[in-house]
Amino acid sequence: MASTSRKTRFVCVSDTHNASPSNGAFKLPRGDVLIHAGDLTNQGSLSELRKTIDWIEKADFEVKIVVAGNHDVTLDADFYSQHGLYFHNQHPQDPQECLQLLTSSSSIFYLNHQSINIRLTKAGGPQTAFKIFGSPYSPARGLWAFGYTPEQALQLWDQIPLDTDIIVTHTPPKFHCDESGGRVAAGCDVLRQTLWRVRPRLAVCGHIHEGRGAERIIWDLAAPYVKYKEEDTGYWKDPGCDNNKQSTVDLTANGGAALDNDGSHNMEDNGAESTINPSSPSSKSTFRPIVEKKQAKLAISPINKQTFPLRPRGKVDHRPPNSASFSAGSGSSISTSPFPTLDTQSVGTQPMKRTVTFIEPNVSSPTSSADANAPSPSSGIDDVPSATRGRGGIATSRRGDFEALCGRMGRKETCVINAAIMACSWPHKGSGGKKYNKPIVVDIDLPVWADSASGSYEGICS
Repeated sequence: MASTSRKTRFVCVSDTHNASPSNGAFKLPRGDVLIHAGDLTNQGSLSELRKTIDWIEKADFEVKIVVAGNHDVTLDADFYSQHGLYFHNQHPQDPQECLQLLTSSSSIFYLNHQSINIRLTKAGGPQTAFKIFGSPYSPARGLWAFGYTPEQALQLWDQIPLDTDIIVTHTPPKFHCDESGGRVAAGCDVLRQTLWRVRPRLAVCGHIHEGRGAERIIWDLAAPYVKYKEEDTGYWKDPGCDNNKQSTVDLTANGGAALDNDGSHNMEDNGAESTINPSSPSSKSTFRPIVEKKQAKLAISPINKQTFPLRPRGKVDHRPPNSASFSAGSGSSISTSPFPTLDTQSVGTQPMKRTVTFIEPNVSSPTSSADANAPSPSSGIDDVPSATRGRGGIATSRRGDFEALCGRMGRKETCVINAAIMACSWPHKGSGGKKYNKPIVVDIDLPVWADSASGSYEGICS
């Protein structure tokens, strides 16, 4: 049964650096899900973390998602074991005690390069479902935690499941919400390439304080010879700038600017393909989008759903490995799939091997019982060739990025949100005075997981 959709409100913050609603730095709007994209503190001390976790736990949200950032140094145990005394030479901290503040919280889901499936079950809530991936990593610059080199980037970001709906990373992708004070694109290009392949609904980040804002990317899935191509970008004007309004990004159908992303990811666990009906009833939004064109010469609109000729075709199962399930408490249930730790010694720049069967147009798909490790018939190609990664084209053709395209052509847009609260560049130095941004509120239509009559689950795949 196809699922309907309903408006779900996300309140996004990042780079709070010890600022909080309790000390008057910013006000926290109401919503269904709170996302914190890292840099909770200045230097990750136990006292700093306690204060930050205290206000997050008290915040009234059904689900709270938290990732760390490069300033939360004690949460990166390996980094702290080598460099901890540089930050806390007088009072060394215990990384395990600091980490336990987050992992033992009954109301916070702390994601350390992990994905979880979430169902909102609170009475009176949206009753929607989504898969979210969270990671604390950012490109290594200076002596800070959770850094990675360019050679490690591909292995790191290739671990994001292709069926992810929302990606939360501390670093922004390159060229999107990442312009630093020196007018330099400071984000990660491999992450941007990964966003092309995954094409989540939302990509929430922070790290670059000056990059705070939102951009809607239209992905070009038709170009067979240009890798990781974007068709256009729409820029957001903050309706809460210099006034008392909320800083809202309305991506709902009722708001008139529905995100062109149906979340398709091949087959569900129950064998039915998930679809979203953006015309289904949802809460009326009081906000209207204001979008500027990056390329005025283009006749198409960045929010026009009719500009894409391609439609979903083909079905391939890209479900992640077996995952453990547990109760989230407070009426929410999730499953978690931890990923292997980053191998800093052996990681290289070659793509991770993925075994799939290539099929040309008008050739029937292999049965689900086929051995995934068996060689492909006729084509003689067992793995995704590195030359095809990031290429568009016909979804079922081996000449494009088969894995990223096949059965997933409904994922056409991604909205990138840089939710940095701290507006100044160097809050930990205390110079120039501290200035704060508002949290960014994102309204988006998500699939309803339960049928109103039977209460059956249908909106997400493990």
